[in-house]
Amino acid sequence: MSLSRAPRRSRSTSGRAILLTAVTLASALTLTACGDSGSGSKSSGSAGGNYVTGSNGVSTVAKADRIDAPKLDGETVDGKTLDTTTLKGKVVVLNVWGSWCPPCRAEAPNFAKVSQEMADAGKDVAFVGLNTRDNSKQNAVSFEETYKIAYPSLFDPDGKQILRFPKGALNPQAIPSTIVLDKDGKIAARTLAAVNEEQLRSMIEPVLAEK
Repeated sequence: MSLSRAPRRSRSTSGRAILLTAVTLASALTLTACGDSGSGSKSSGSAGGNYVTGSNGVSTVAKADRIDAPKLDGETVDGKTLDTTTLKGKVVVLNVWGSWCPPCRAEAPNFAKVSQEMADAGKDVAFVGLNTRDNSKQNAVSFEETYKIAYPSLFDPDGKQILRFPKGALNPQAIPSTIVLDKDGKIAARTLAAVNEEQLRSMIEPVLAEK
């Protein structure tokens, strides 16, 4: 009898371990969803960790200390393909969002307005969305239609694109997050919260003005 019960106890223990692991991972994702992980006023370290965070919550890196952004590529929400490395030569604004995220919905009109105005003015700025944790493309499409988002968004339901950012750098640690790349494809600025129009422009204009 003891021999027949032992395997059941082993399977039960294994099941509890798997469940605990799943709960831990889910909790970690919940902590970053629609939230701001925050950061100190200064940080220094390897992998491009030398940055300063201003009172407006925007972190910036001096030009000499910047590191390359990872290659983000794949299918977009509208079924096309995109590779961000082809955008070198322009300032690139990366916005991480999800249709389920209230702060993302709050900031979306600001992205629609600023991106359109900069396009109309002929400025060398490319906006790219990074749609994450939306299980359905239709939800993402509806979001873009509702808020009149005209620029492309990579479809990243599992967050794999986000994981390409190196640790210690200005990586997207919250949803929403916005990252600005300079014309050399290096990470120049980041914020981990929803932005208003003024904040968004303040992230883009200094990088755009660089020589």
